[in-house]
Amino acid sequence: MKLVAQTAPYIRKNVSVKRMMLDVIIALMPVTLFAMIQNGWASIYVILISLVTMVSVELLSHMFIKWPKDMKFKELFTKDGFSKVKSTYTINNFTAPIVSALIYALILPAYCAPYVVFVGAAFGIFIGKMVFGGLGSNIFNPAAVGRIFVGICFGGQIGEAYQKQQAFIDAAAGGTPLAPVKGSLGATGGYDLLDLFLGNVPGCMGEVSKICIIIGAIYLFARHSADLRAALGFLLSFGVVMLVASISYLGVDANANVGEIWLYQMLSGGVLFGAAFMITDPVTSPVSKYGRVLYAAIAGCITALIRVCGAFPEGVAFSILIANMLVAPIDYFMRGKPNTYTWKQCLGLGLGIALVCVIVSASVMGGWF
Repeated sequence: MKLVAQTAPYIRKNVSVKRMMLDVIIALMPVTLFAMIQNGWASIYVILISLVTMVSVELLSHMFIKWPKDMKFKELFTKDGFSKVKSTYTINNFTAPIVSALIYALILPAYCAPYVVFVGAAFGIFIGKMVFGGLGSNIFNPAAVGRIFVGICFGGQIGEAYQKQQAFIDAAAGGTPLAPVKGSLGATGGYDLLDLFLGNVPGCMGEVSKICIIIGAIYLFARHSADLRAALGFLLSFGVVMLVASISYLGVDANANVGEIWLYQMLSGGVLFGAAFMITDPVTSPVSKYGRVLYAAIAGCITALIRVCGAFPEGVAFSILIANMLVAPIDYFMRGKPNTYTWKQCLGLGLGIALVCVIVSASVMGGWF
């Protein structure tokens, strides 16, 4: 008898990587089409540059990572050499960077300078993915890596892109609906909640139309190509913290509308987009059930902390990258434990969220004293 070492779980769903990637691409189509219709060619060239860059960089990087042993470079230009290199590629080497490219483009504003889109796409796919070994080996979300990189290095250019986009949308001034209310939780920035839901506001291309995001998310979850636990963990943790922050604002303005403030925060920025298409990434998520809920809840709490206490109006991409760094410790903590939920785990998660609520409440009300 021969013993073969394998990794649990041993019973798996009939869901291949190929099918999951194709499902994500299909689910992204509503927001992608909406962005094209709303912004025209200004969004199309951003998406195209992102697609070409990420697919090309991944293919070139993969070629050298999987380069056949003892094969010289000049052999690549022969029929046999080309066949050897070609045999290392699969459909997943095309669909995976397409998914990352679409997500990266959709978390950028239209009218971004082409070089900004290119630099972020190349940096995200190479530094965020290929240096770790490629498909299935990366610990960071490539789209979030690229977006944060250009946001830090080319903040001025991205701000100009927001301003150009503003001229084509009938809405109040400001880069995103979160920008004019930063520092004043009770403000609404002149945006109507219905406009926030339908997408008649400025912002990153994929985050504005909540109805398109919901349509794509329903498809993903119906096809079991995304983990509903992670999405709900992110939304519920963020929603609870922001609800406490909204209630705390009554200490600043007794006439504040708590429900309106809370809905404004839930419908603004990239919370729904991040919950549907980024926090559910299986490669950069923990493997256990509770681990994924904990991971998503951490990202949701950090997003709320950045919005209320931080210097940036939005924090979804930042929070996802920070949570990505905690995936390995979470998996280590859950190693050897039952793949289920216990009351101790739920109590610990609840206490953690409660602590964040206390911090946010104190920040909104102006301090501890």
